Amino acid sequence: MEKKTEDFSMGDAMRLAQSDAGKQLFAALQQKDSHTLQQAMGQAAAGDFAQVKQTMSDLLRDPQIRELLNRLGGNQNG
Repeated sequence: MEKKTEDFSMGDAMRLAQSDAGKQLFAALQQKDSHTLQQAMGQAAAGDFAQVKQTMSDLLRDPQIRELLNRLGGNQNG
């Protein structure tokens, strides 16, 4: 069952950020468009997840990014 954004805890975020795939995803997003990533991070910090989704939509279509997201979906422990 897929978690809703509101159910994504700080612990979940830390585990994601510390996983190998999470680190690779962050690096790939930074390399593709660091400005958009920073903007989305600010929106997330403000709790505006609908805007984060819109801001990140183009980046999330990239094949490399999609592959990393698929890896995260299957194994969040890295």
